[in-house]
Amino acid sequence: MAENEKLVVREIENTWIKLSDGCCLAARIWMPENAETKPVPAILEYLPYRKRDGTTIRDALTHPYVAAAGYVCIRVDMRGNGDSDGLMEDEYTRQEQDDALEVIDWISNQPWCSGNVGMIGISWGGFNGLQVAARQPKALKAVISMCSTDDRYADDIHYMGGTLLNYNLGWAAVMLAYSSRPPDPVIVGDEWRDIWMNRLENLPFLIKPWLEHQHRDDYWKHGSICEDYTAVKVPVFLVGGWADGYSNTVFRMLKGLKCPVTALVGPWGHLYPNFGKPEPAIGFLQECIRFWDHWLKDQKNSIMDEPVRTYIQDSVPPKAMYDHMPGTWETHSAWPPPNVSSRSLYPCEGGLCDTPGKDLIDIQTPQTLGKTGGRWFSFGVKPDLPTDQSPDDKDAVVFETEPLEDDVVICGAPVLKIRLSSDQPFGILCARVSDVRPDGSITRMSYGLINLTHHASHETPEPLVPGKFYTVRLQLNETTWCLPKGHGLRLSLSNTYWPMIWPSPGKTTLTLDESQTCLELPVQDHASPLSHPFLEPENGPALEQAWIRPSSGAWTVEEDMETGSLTTHILDDYGDRIISKLGLRTSLKGTEAWKISPDDPLSATADIYFETLTGRADWQITTQVSTRMKADETHFHITANVIALENGKQIFHKSYNHAIKRNLV
Repeated sequence: MAENEKLVVREIENTWIKLSDGCCLAARIWMPENAETKPVPAILEYLPYRKRDGTTIRDALTHPYVAAAGYVCIRVDMRGNGDSDGLMEDEYTRQEQDDALEVIDWISNQPWCSGNVGMIGISWGGFNGLQVAARQPKALKAVISMCSTDDRYADDIHYMGGTLLNYNLGWAAVMLAYSSRPPDPVIVGDEWRDIWMNRLENLPFLIKPWLEHQHRDDYWKHGSICEDYTAVKVPVFLVGGWADGYSNTVFRMLKGLKCPVTALVGPWGHLYPNFGKPEPAIGFLQECIRFWDHWLKDQKNSIMDEPVRTYIQDSVPPKAMYDHMPGTWETHSAWPPPNVSSRSLYPCEGGLCDTPGKDLIDIQTPQTLGKTGGRWFSFGVKPDLPTDQSPDDKDAVVFETEPLEDDVVICGAPVLKIRLSSDQPFGILCARVSDVRPDGSITRMSYGLINLTHHASHETPEPLVPGKFYTVRLQLNETTWCLPKGHGLRLSLSNTYWPMIWPSPGKTTLTLDESQTCLELPVQDHASPLSHPFLEPENGPALEQAWIRPSSGAWTVEEDMETGSLTTHILDDYGDRIISKLGLRTSLKGTEAWKISPDDPLSATADIYFETLTGRADWQITTQVSTRMKADETHFHITANVIALENGKQIFHKSYNHAIKRNLV
């Protein structure tokens, strides 16, 4: 095919892939119209998020565009989701991988496929692309993995540094909402209701196993490719965003994988980079095609010439959402880049100095600290990024440099080496590194969290000995940031961070030894501009749809002036719309409330509610999902209710109620 020539694309709205156990998976396909006579490579995206009405906007923008470049693109609903048969038990199961192996084999044997298959995906799809690659199916030749992880315990929505991320509950609620929805009768026929009822009766509340495994055991090692990087032998294109929660994993995999690998990290949240926010978005689909051409069509090009491409972020005022992040693209031969060296700063008398201080400093922060922290990962399109850190810093222990005499470019992961003790057998440490602007506003650049009982091991943590000093290494999140001359750099320490993480089972006081504490900053000494600048974004035709209610989001904090308790309210409204060509109406709206009192970690409660709508004029299905979490000193208590209505009449109700023992979390 001549360069820039676009083929005519044919879409198959649904086809069935029958697995060896009789389960049928629903697939949507885009292919060049002549593919059955001139076979081409195929690209698989394999997700639980409902191809019919869940990912349709993104699918329309991506898959037809790639298909027009000479590929068959296949979007498959996982077992137990969307229009597919069967039941889903958990995320990233062996069954999920086995199904993918069968799907890849089926694809490779179709008359329109050349025999070469690639996988692409973001988040869940990015995870399973790597996991399936580690299973080494013969036809799989390359993987593009976005916003994914190599270590399901260390970097996912469940735990961070051994602390319990509150998005653990949030995503469990999201999956109840997604998986409780029915298949489309237009696709599955008259059996839709039986399929749906079976799905509802067996619907898992996924937080239960996630909470039952509070340490890094075999449950988390399954599906974590870091257990054996050498199992992944096909080329991998790793993609991340600085506003996303998975940027650390890109660089760890870049170092660990032994296969051909290239990496790209931009300013974006949890989105494909061709419509990434904050901007600039890039011509990512063109980059994908270059990668596929190189590895699936043996058309050699320069895609692998720049192993690491990153966006160096300029200093910006703190905001919950940015339309555009100023900065520059750079290329590196490795990570950490060879043009980066470590600069050490030491806490001393409230400052960050060139020599260590001598004091012992107590850290005891209110349970409400963390209200400016934003979400663990951001989609970049709603107000969920960290805001001005000043309100939290009023209650934190802070150390700050004098105004900088020169620009400083941070490029990599700051590392805090700290000696401290706890007055309890448990404790949490949160460290934040921020840009102190001349106007007094404070923008968080990076942060890290650690459950101190995990300071030596996530697999075999041990209670702390009260009063004993421990040396702890805390690696903060990878980042890039240009600190201008005249700005300050601030280190902020706390032993609470709500509502991002669940608090300790009791109040603690940590004591820091300044004399043996050091912040190491990765500082870049010169720029390395891209040799191959990105093209402007190009996408497929936008999906035609009629919006009944536009998407929206909000993040507000309510304070009880009498008790001092804070409630963080989050609105995630994905809108209400009709997909024109399907005549299918779909709606998803969620609300969250995270409440805590300043002096009582056991006062923490979380309430999350989702409502979905799926239907047409004569057929409307509503599901209502409510979840709640609280804890005492010994147990987590989680409850949920799933209610389903057909044409306004309740026809199903299921409740969940679990008490799960706390184990050094």
